[in-house]
Amino acid sequence: MTNRQILQAMSGLMAGMFVAILAGTVVSNALPTIIADLGASQSSYTWVVTAELLAMTATVPLWGKLSDLFNKKLLLQLSLGMFVVGSLLAGFSHGVGLLIFSRVVQGVGAGGLTALAQVVMASIIPPRRLGKYAGIFGAVFAVGTVAGPLVGGVLVDTSWLGWRWCFFIGVPFALLAIALLQRTLHLPTVKREVRIDFLGAFLIVAGVCALLVWVSLAGNQFDWASWQTAALTGGGVVLLAAAVFVEARTAEPVIPLNIFRNRTVTLTTVASLLVGVAMFGGTVFLSQYFQISLGKSPTVAGLMSLPMILGLLVSSTVAGQIISRTGKWKRYLVAGAVIMSVGLGLLSTIGADTSFALLSLFMAILGIGVGMLMQNLVLAAQNDVPAAELGAATSVLSFFRSMGGTIGTSVLGAVLANRVASETAKGLREAGITPTGGGSGDGGGSVPDMSTLPAPLRTVVEHAYGVATADLFLFATPCALLALLTVVFLKEKPLKTSSGMERLAEEAAAETAGPVEALIELPRQRTGDAPVPAPAPGDQDPTGQRA
Repeated sequence: MTNRQILQAMSGLMAGMFVAILAGTVVSNALPTIIADLGASQSSYTWVVTAELLAMTATVPLWGKLSDLFNKKLLLQLSLGMFVVGSLLAGFSHGVGLLIFSRVVQGVGAGGLTALAQVVMASIIPPRRLGKYAGIFGAVFAVGTVAGPLVGGVLVDTSWLGWRWCFFIGVPFALLAIALLQRTLHLPTVKREVRIDFLGAFLIVAGVCALLVWVSLAGNQFDWASWQTAALTGGGVVLLAAAVFVEARTAEPVIPLNIFRNRTVTLTTVASLLVGVAMFGGTVFLSQYFQISLGKSPTVAGLMSLPMILGLLVSSTVAGQIISRTGKWKRYLVAGAVIMSVGLGLLSTIGADTSFALLSLFMAILGIGVGMLMQNLVLAAQNDVPAAELGAATSVLSFFRSMGGTIGTSVLGAVLANRVASETAKGLREAGITPTGGGSGDGGGSVPDMSTLPAPLRTVVEHAYGVATADLFLFATPCALLALLTVVFLKEKPLKTSSGMERLAEEAAAETAGPVEALIELPRQRTGDAPVPAPAPGDQDPTGQRA
């Protein structure tokens, strides 16, 4: 494909990715209004947030495997269609039960978009040229991440629109993506006998969901050491062990276990998990820090994350261009891991009195490191697997990165809550204030409404959230250092110059070809002649050339 054809095909992919990102970010500032309007509880608030993430993370491997078996364009359009259905159900919801169900449907669609967009890119773009297109997806990621909360806040505050448009707004983009994909993306359908591993798929989804429910709710809905923890972790481990048993014996496994024999896939998977913990687990609470510790409005808090997004965008674009030009990629993974570790370490020094200039510098450093690391881990894995396993390998990396983000968010959220509680209690004692309980600034569980707190108490809470947020980055830094250790052991291999579809055709041709000996034409014999032996290595044939 020419550059123009690739860009045309990517237009639909970019629209689809924008939809997936928007679904996760546009409701962040609207959720308090949504829950209040539907008369739901705090636990329902948690499930509205968690349901989409659970569905997306659990189904990414399934979409990846399906992309190895069926038409990729059709699967992309199907995932976009599911997203449209989920968005319409969410927008018309009059009860929290239907809203949570619709978020599950949205999550399944977003899982397809997350996995399939990168698989399709690898199918149409050779690894050697893939790097320079990663910056375009970085731009879409940046715009969706920054614009989502801002758009959500505006929609909620506009009386003639309201929170329901937070779900409706993604529908036109999804429909546009379906139309663009139909017009611009042309992929051949590989005819092959298909056996879908339904049992393995069920066991994987059930086991992953059990563990994700545990890490999402432990420390909030129930204690980490409780019978719920034992039931969810024990059940999840048993289900995943059964899934491994099934996957090792089925003809078409959802996650082919043999891909983990590939050193590059194994190391990039571990690194993706650690990046998910460090990146998402550390940064997801920055908006809360901006609003509570620094006293900024939700709109300003959304804008304050721009330095990190811009750092990610610039580094992913520049590194991608250089990788495409030189074919060298390992040095950028190592540099990205180092810079990410430095950024997290610097952010572990922030507090309630940190200046925005210094904070912007720290966030930009973190964004630069993540931009050099995250997308190029996928590139390294895609370059080193057979074309028939591109979908499975890509989705495994996306799955573990999402899993890491979920684990990091849950565990570090519990650390944040405990640290806020202890720091608030300590500050109140030092100020001579008697805690009143109830969570309005005493760290008792709910996020405080800073506008209702008296000045002395507000100062204590601001300091507590500043210290607690810094601790999150301190806990995330070792994960970044482990990711650095992991990428150091990656073996750099030359980037392939053929696309996934071309490699698939080459591999299919190699499989159908006979042994090498069948391609050697022996000297023609006359009837009745004795058989002519094949020349041994080192012998000479009648032409005088060595065999």
